Amino acid sequence: MNPLPAIPPQRPPNPAFRAQDPDRPGPSPRTPSGAAPRRPGDRPDVPPGPAAWTPDASAPEPPAAPVGAPVRCPGCGTENAPDRTLCVRCALVLDPGPAPEARPPWWRRLFRRGPARGHEAGARPRRRRRGPRLGIPLALLLVLAGVWFALPHLSGLLGLAKEETGAPESMPPSACHASSAAPGHAAAAAVDGFNNRYWAPKATGAGAGEFLECTFDAPVRLRKMVVFPGTSTRTDEYLTQARPSRLIAELTAEDGTKSTKTIRLADQAGQQTFDVRGSQTVRIRLTVDSAYGTGKGRRVAVAEVEFFGHRS
Repeated sequence: MNPLPAIPPQRPPNPAFRAQDPDRPGPSPRTPSGAAPRRPGDRPDVPPGPAAWTPDASAPEPPAAPVGAPVRCPGCGTENAPDRTLCVRCALVLDPGPAPEARPPWWRRLFRRGPARGHEAGARPRRRRRGPRLGIPLALLLVLAGVWFALPHLSGLLGLAKEETGAPESMPPSACHASSAAPGHAAAAAVDGFNNRYWAPKATGAGAGEFLECTFDAPVRLRKMVVFPGTSTRTDEYLTQARPSRLIAELTAEDGTKSTKTIRLADQAGQQTFDVRGSQTVRIRLTVDSAYGTGKGRRVAVAEVEFFGHRS
């Protein structure tokens, strides 16, 4: 008996080829992955390459570069496009514009007219009367009148300014006398220019009430007075007699008016300067009020007196 032929083994059914229900629609055919669906009017796909790019007519054209020389920044020196306003690097203003107009001086603004004012719609401008302007001539007349009236006092004002700024001059008196004088110590010794000779009253003691009076031949403007108290500027001789500690200065003007000033002296040898001011002075009297170093047989001594000022 012949054996039966062997039956080959069956493969499992492929799920892709399963029987489909005739009532169910099958899956729609898939589009290849390499191609995408296109609409009518779309451009066909072109492989990449030099021929793939074509200019688009609808794309905006790039702006044209501005024509002109580049503008150099005054701050950092960077070159900028001619149409720029601020520097691309430091943001400085490239063209600040014209410089502001300088303000004219005051004497130009004084007579300058202001800007013309416009008139409102429907308003009729008034007719200007071109008459003579009285402001400027009147001001000139007032100035001239002031100068005319100031001329008599101008010399005095100039002299006063000279006195205040200039150094005072020596004003030696023309004559000098005293209430009394000891033998050999006359009043002229106090104004002779030597400080080793002195004036002393006749009576000994404090000398209160004794005076020394100097006269000027012409009115003077006194400013300062220098006194050398005692008998000399040397200390050993200075202490041999009494010295004034307080003097009363009485100034007499040309018109007879009088003014007084109290002068306090230090008990030391040498010159002592004091401010004694008087206008149109023709006479000055120095009266002893008190003294240093008084005692028996001592007299108040004044070695020298000097005056400084200006001629009237």
